[in-house]
Amino acid sequence: MILLLSIVALAGPLRAADRDRIAAFLQVTGFDVALDSIAFSAGAAPKMLGIDPGLFGSEWSRLSEQVFDQGRMRELGLDILEPTLDDAALAHAVEFYASDLGQRLVAAENRAHMVEDDAMKKSEGERILSELRASDPGRVALLERMNGAIDAAGTSLRALQEIQFRFLMAASAAGVVELRADADELRALLKRGEEELRAAIRASALAGAAFTYRDFSDADLAAYTEALEQPQMQEVYRLLNAVQYEIMANRFEVLAARMAELRPGQDI
Repeated sequence: MILLLSIVALAGPLRAADRDRIAAFLQVTGFDVALDSIAFSAGAAPKMLGIDPGLFGSEWSRLSEQVFDQGRMRELGLDILEPTLDDAALAHAVEFYASDLGQRLVAAENRAHMVEDDAMKKSEGERILSELRASDPGRVALLERMNGAIDAAGTSLRALQEIQFRFLMAASAAGVVELRADADELRALLKRGEEELRAAIRASALAGAAFTYRDFSDADLAAYTEALEQPQMQEVYRLLNAVQYEIMANRFEVLAARMAELRPGQDI
């Protein structure tokens, strides 16, 4: 709920774009594929609860596919963006992403989003970074600047804490897990690991960028970063980041409630 309220606050008294234009915007910018990739995060749910998903047999895969249905997540994205995405900001973002560089970036980002093996992607990104730090530290600095522009408000940490909180509270309410902490205590516990989580997010984002944009020149990345730093693009990214995290939190809450239907060893 906190994330959804922040989306409304970000939108302000703006003239919203119509649903068809937003659907086209999602495709041009690749945000539709970014929403699809949320499904890969389902594997983290049992780990948060200390449960091995293998205990549930094939029902776990079936349930997670139902909850993280790509069509449903895209509809949620449209539902949230329709009253909140400003026409002018939409047009500004589309103008960049429809360009030759923009479409090449979207193609690379879409490919990276749909790599389900996060460990491989992280490992390869870290290998690239290691080489760059020795041979081209300027490019590392450019990737860091680009990542800062993508999440200039630093929302990732707070959003991931909120997703964990909402998932654990929903799992407790569904009887999936018994929490020994009330809501305030749980928030305090999640905040306790804040610095470690912030460092992990930054490192992961940097490795991801090194992997995703490995075939782009420094000039391309500089042009992308400058585009991302424009006020209207910042407005778009603040909104898109908030929407993505809200959908993730929503799906995790639904997943927690549905996990109560599963029984260990169930395999139909």
